[in-house]
Order: sequence, then C-alpha cells, then structure tokens
Amino acid sequence: MGVAELPRVMDALARRASTLRDALGRSQGNTESMVAILGSFDHRLSALEAAMRPTQVRTHAIRMAHENIDKTIKAADAILSQFDLARRAEATILRGPHEDLEGYLEAVDLLKSIVCFFASNKSLKNNDGLLNRVNNILSKSALKIEEEFKQLMTTYSKPIEPDRLFDCLPKPPRAPKDDNDADGGHTHSEHPSKGLETGICRTPTLMPPRILPLLHDIAQQLVQAGNQQSCYRIYRDSRGSALEVSLRKLGVEKLSKDDVQRMQWEALEAKIGNWTQFMRIAVKLLLAGERRICDQVFDGINFNKDQCFAELAGSSVLTLLSFGDAVAKSKRSPEKLFVLLDMYEVMHELQPEVEEIFEGRFCSEMREAALGLTRRLAQTAQETFADFEEAVEKDTSKTIVQDGTVHPLTSYVINYVKFLFDYQSTLKILFQEFETGSETESQLAVVTMKIMQALQNNLDGKSKQYKDPALTYIFLMNNIHYMVRSVRRSEAKDILGDDWIQRHRRVVQQNANQYKRVAWAKILQTLSVQATGSSPAELSSSGVSRAMIKERFKSFNMQFEELHAKQTQWTIPDQELRESLRLAVAEVLLPAYRSFIKRFGNLVEHGKNPNKYIRYSPENIDQALGEFFDGQQFGEQKR
Repeated sequence: MGVAELPRVMDALARRASTLRDALGRSQGNTESMVAILGSFDHRLSALEAAMRPTQVRTHAIRMAHENIDKTIKAADAILSQFDLARRAEATILRGPHEDLEGYLEAVDLLKSIVCFFASNKSLKNNDGLLNRVNNILSKSALKIEEEFKQLMTTYSKPIEPDRLFDCLPKPPRAPKDDNDADGGHTHSEHPSKGLETGICRTPTLMPPRILPLLHDIAQQLVQAGNQQSCYRIYRDSRGSALEVSLRKLGVEKLSKDDVQRMQWEALEAKIGNWTQFMRIAVKLLLAGERRICDQVFDGINFNKDQCFAELAGSSVLTLLSFGDAVAKSKRSPEKLFVLLDMYEVMHELQPEVEEIFEGRFCSEMREAALGLTRRLAQTAQETFADFEEAVEKDTSKTIVQDGTVHPLTSYVINYVKFLFDYQSTLKILFQEFETGSETESQLAVVTMKIMQALQNNLDGKSKQYKDPALTYIFLMNNIHYMVRSVRRSEAKDILGDDWIQRHRRVVQQNANQYKRVAWAKILQTLSVQATGSSPAELSSSGVSRAMIKERFKSFNMQFEELHAKQTQWTIPDQELRESLRLAVAEVLLPAYRSFIKRFGNLVEHGKNPNKYIRYSPENIDQALGEFFDGQQFGEQKR
C-alpha cells in the first residue's frame, strides 16, 4: 500500500469505530428497559398469587369432602352387603343341614367370613348388633353340625357281613393230587392258607366314598368351632363299634389259654384255621380300610387322628391277638406244630401291613403286640420241633405189628416230615429268627436228619420185641425201606441228599440179607450134601444112609411148611421189595432143592410111599414162595 492511500484507510477505520460505539449505546439502553419490564411482571405475579390463594384452599377442601363421601358410601355398601350375606346365611342355617348339607356348610363359612370382615375392619363402628347375631347363629349351627355328624356316622357305620369280606379274599389255587402216596398212609394237600398270601385282595366298601368328603368338611367345621372332643368321641365310638361287630359276626372271640387247653384237638384245629383267615381279613380289609377312612376324613385338619384310630381299633385288635397268644402259650404237642407254622406264616406275612397301619406312638401297643405274637409263635414252633424229636426217640407205645409191616409210628413221622416240606419257605424265615450266619436250608436238613435218626433208634428198640429174629429183620427192612422210598419221592430228597438215601438203601439190603441168613440157613443146611457126611455111592448101598435121606426130606417138608405157615402171614407192603425178596430166597432155595432131589431122589422114589418124602416139586416150592409176605390171616393159606 502507498503513502498516498494511508489517509483514506484511517478515515474508514474511524467510521467503523463510530458505528460500533453507537451500537453499544443502543444495547445498553435495551437491557435497562428489559430489566424494568421483567421487574414489573414479577410484581404483578406476586399480586395475582396472593389473590388466588383463598380459592385454592376452598378447592382442596371440596376435593377432600368428596373423597370422604366416597369412602363412607363404600363402607356403607360393604356393611350392607355383610347384612345381606348374614340374612341369606341365616335363612339356610334355620332350615338345618339335613336337606342340603353342602349348602349349610357354605352358609356357615359365609357367617365366619362376616366375623373375619369386621375383625379386619375395626374402624367400622356400631356393628356389635350384627356381630352378636352372627356369633349366636354360628353357635347354634355348631350344635346342628355335630348332630348331623353323629347322624351320618351312625347311618353309614354299619358292620360288614362275613360273606362280603370272604368274597374280597383271593381264591386259593386247587391243590394237586398227591400221586406219591400209594402206600396207604395219611394223604394231605398243601395247607389251606397257601396261595392266599400272594393273591390280591379286593377292597370292601366300609363307607360310601361320596360321604367321606362331607364328613371331612363337617369334621373341619367342628374342630374349627372348638368341638374336637365331640368329633373325636362320635367318630371313635361309631367306627369302633362297626369294626367290633364286623369281627364278631365273622366269628372272632376272646379266648384264654385255659379255654384253648380244654378244647378237643379237632375243634381247636378248626378254630386256628378260621383265625388265620380272620387275621388276613381283619388286617388287609378292615383295619387297612379303617385307617384309610380315618386319614381321609381328618386330612389337613388339626386333629389327633392317630390317637383316634388307635382307640377305635385297640379293643378289636387285642381280642384278635388274644387267641394267637393263647395257642402259643398253651401246652405244646407235636400235632400243633403245623398250625403254629400256619399262624406264624400269617403273622409274618402281615407284618409290613401291621407296621404301616399301626405307625406312630399312639398305635405302638398294637404294633408291639402283633410283633410279640409273631416272635412267640416262632419260639413255640422251635420248641415243638425239639419236643417232637424227643417224643419220636422215646415213643414207648406197646403197639406191635405182628406181621412186621410198616409201624404206625413210621408212617406218622414220615407224613410229619412231608408236611414240614410244605412249609419250607416258612421254616427258612422261622430259622432266621434264631440262627445267624448259617444257611437255613442246612438247618432244615439238620432238623430232618435228627427226626429220622430218632425214628430209626426207636425202630431198633421196637424190633427187639419180636421173638423170631427173621421177623425182626423183615420189620426193620420194611420200615427203613418206607423211609427211603418216601424221602426219594418228596422234597426231602433235596434236603437230605443222595448220600443219606444210598446209606439207608444199604441198611435195607443188610436187613434183607440178615433175614435170608436167619430164616433160611437151617433149611438150606438140611439140603446140604456135605451135611450128609457120605458120598452118593456110599449112600446107595447103605440102608442107614437111605433112612437119613428120608429124614432129610421129611425135615425139609416140615421146615418149609412151618416157614410157609408163618411167613405168608408176614407182610411186605411194597410190591417191588416183596417180589425182590421172594426172588432172592428162590435163587438160593430152588437150586439147592433141585440139586438135592437130583442126587438123592432115587433113594426114596423106588421105595414105599415116595410122596411122603418128596412132597413138593421145585415148581410147587416156587409157587409156594409166591405166597410169602402177603399178610394172609391164619387159616387163609392155600396149602
């Protein structure tokens, strides 16, 4: 820029500065003016607020009054609705519960809700009249509910007829015929309770199912009204009476040890058979049913239902168990063992149900009584085993079987042992009550072997009563063979084992051999060539020797006739054994007789009266042997 232009620039700057100064002057004026205006607004607003304050106060008061009016109207409506509810409920209560029990209980609940409403709304005043009226109606309703509860419990607590109860038990399976008992001994089928314990019982209807919810609701009302004792007493007495009468109709009766002791065995056995059925019916059907009903009626109610059940069932249960106790404590005898096992089996079978039905401290007496009876029956059965073994060994009956057949004691003991094996599963459980750390099967084997050995010892003693040693061995052979055969054909075979069978078969054979030696040695000696003391050549020229041969034939005839007369009266009941022994005798006697006739028959055949000496042909002897051991009575012999 040149010097000449400087004045022009300075002049322009001066103009701009003057313009800025004027603008700033105007802005300050505007600001002062605005402040003045705003100050004027503030003053006027304050004046307006002061003027409106009374109006605001009046508006708030009006709004609060409206709210109070609304609250009052609502409270009045609520009170009026409670009055209306009370009036409707009262009408239902006055009609009584009999026509419409559910409606009646709903009316009671309505009245209780009214009391709760005023209890939770204490600010509502002047309602004492309504509350008093409601409480008065509730008191009357409680009495009517109690009467209705008693009426329903009485109406529907009826005893159950025995036929209905028996129909609920599973039917026992048909017992198969015992084809092994062809020996004429006592036959038996499996004990009657078998099969019942594994079947499913049908549940009898002790009370109609539709009544139980009503009873529950009534019981709840009674307990809530403070009438627990009445509810308790009514329920206990009505259900307890129904249970007691049901059992009495069934045939349950209280018997003491003395009553049992006086009974004839047949009558007692029948009663025990009934008792095992009664126990199943009582526990599985009646008591289990009563427990379910009690639990259902008092479910969720603050009520001691366990104690109530214990009291209603206690008398009946103790009556039931008293008979079992009386039998367990009565005098022991061998025939009682099997009924004791029947009773033990039932009690053991019912044990889980007993523990479930009688759970809790109030039922502990009944639970312990049942478990105590189970233990007592097991103990008595165990002691009866020992008694039986001793009785078998020491049996001193004077019965002598004249024909050497199976002794009644043998068939009795063997049938006894067969019966034991019908109870194998029960015996295993029973042995576990007393044995620890040993196989129960071995315990059964030990018991059975002891009984068999006791029998054998007794038979040895009885065999000594025979004057004829040959009959002694026939007797022992018959009886031990019967024992062996019976074991082989029964479950005892698996317990006693093949070793026992083989040992006793050898004993049978030893007795058969002893019989042959004792019975036939003398007659075989008569037929012996060596016994003549001479050779056939010498005999043919000697009159004395011929006479000796005649004497031998006469002696043979006489001995054989005596043996025939006696031994046709003896009995070997087992056909196979009988034929076997006849054959064994024939195999020794016939060859000796044929040989004797062949050697010496010509010495008498050509003399006088040869039939006097050679009276029987070998075929006659063989035929006669076929009549031995048939048990013919004297005078029946064909010869």
